[in-house]
Amino acid sequence: MAKFNAQRNSWLNGFAISNTDCPDFATVNVAIGLPSSLAISDRYVMTLFANLSDNAKGALFMMCSMAAFTFNDLFIKAIGTDVPLSQLLLLRGILATTLIYLLARYLKALAWPQRAKDRWLIVLRSAAEVAAAYFFLTALLHMPFANVTAILQTLPLTVTLAAALVFKEAVGWRRMLAIVIGFCGMMLIVRPGTGGFTIHSIYVLIAVLCVTVRDLAARRLSKDVPSLTVTLVGSVFVTGFGGIGALATGEWSDMTSVQIAMLVASALFVIGGYVFSVMVMRVGEVGFTSPFRYTAMLWALLLGYVFFGEWPEPLTFVGAGLIVTTGIFTLYREARAKRRQANTARI
Repeated sequence: MAKFNAQRNSWLNGFAISNTDCPDFATVNVAIGLPSSLAISDRYVMTLFANLSDNAKGALFMMCSMAAFTFNDLFIKAIGTDVPLSQLLLLRGILATTLIYLLARYLKALAWPQRAKDRWLIVLRSAAEVAAAYFFLTALLHMPFANVTAILQTLPLTVTLAAALVFKEAVGWRRMLAIVIGFCGMMLIVRPGTGGFTIHSIYVLIAVLCVTVRDLAARRLSKDVPSLTVTLVGSVFVTGFGGIGALATGEWSDMTSVQIAMLVASALFVIGGYVFSVMVMRVGEVGFTSPFRYTAMLWALLLGYVFFGEWPEPLTFVGAGLIVTTGIFTLYREARAKRRQANTARI
């Protein structure tokens, strides 16, 4: 049990929180109305993870995060044709924000930063989150599932390029060439000038730009800013945007029990995606864990085919392959450059 509690505390510390007074799982189970005996199964699960290396844990958490976000997109796409997007954002946001707040309170991860720079970065990140949610989900409702997901996978390329242009971070010719090739892959998916190119193709590109701004703002936050606080503020912004949209348009639809269940599932998957993405950042090497983000493509292909009968065209597969290959190469080169800088600093 001592090893189990130690591992539990290490997971809590993964959120950058000091929780020495946190109760064990038996106490938590009783508090929420579950049998204390469930702590036995918790212990075995935690022991299983304790035997994994940090890189293996990070890879597992990344795959769980990508799966959770993709399932969230699935439920939104499934009910978004019948329910206004602003209503979905508002209702999902209320549930997700409440649960994130309770989790942050339990983990003592609510701390508004003292530095003005961090406060403005959180606001910028949250505003970018709102814009990304609107443009991405609008595109998702009108484009094939796998296409939207594939274009979103250019993020490592756009973040690297933006960091070089905005923050003057060094980017070698190999990474720059990989970025160019990756963008060519994206153009094979979007295919401007063809019948398949619509306003929603532009929307998903704007969403990529917004997420790039969001991620760059997060990278500039101080290390002592709790991740769950940042996530909570972003969720509040998106929920507020949904509420304003619902009031402005006056659009509201009655929802069936099945749609309500899917909306609840969407909120739970969003929270799961955020939690796992936070845990990824706390364990393992970025160069090792980041390529596993591309498992989202596998989920998108599978779910798009099973639930919507969508199967990408051959050029889309080629473009997605270029994006994934160049993205993995870019992440590898970035991790290698950081290790080289760290070794130079120690010398």
